[in-house]
Amino acid sequence: MSKTEAKLSNKDSKNLYKVYQKEAESGDIEAQFNLATLYYKDEETENNLERAFYWYQKAAENGQINAQFKIAEFYYFGEKIEKDVKEAFCWYQKAAENEHIDAQLRLASLYYEGKSTEKNLEKAIYWFQKAAENGYGDA
Repeated sequence: MSKTEAKLSNKDSKNLYKVYQKEAESGDIEAQFNLATLYYKDEETENNLERAFYWYQKAAENGQINAQFKIAEFYYFGEKIEKDVKEAFCWYQKAAENEHIDAQLRLASLYYEGKSTEKNLEKAIYWFQKAAENGYGDA
């Protein structure tokens, strides 16, 4: 639970958006990520995926590694935006370099399969090993 969530009661979730919004707009990276996640998970909010993408993008640009991975996923799967595997590759690279295990695995797979980059088994092995070193057992 974040500090912001701890400030609010469970029945006060509408205010959670407002609190995160204010903190996100003031540059709080974790609030940007948390607000994006609220929008992403909330099926009742109009334009939730567009808002989620916007705030994930802000957080990712500010170095939040989970947001970097999430933006990569948006591009990779074409979720609410045009699919762009090359752009996804760039974001996976950033997140992987910041020790995001799932990004390391996805990057390894992209190198192994030669998607959006030249097939490179040496780099694929490197990223699979990094993921294993960081605790991923199946890498």
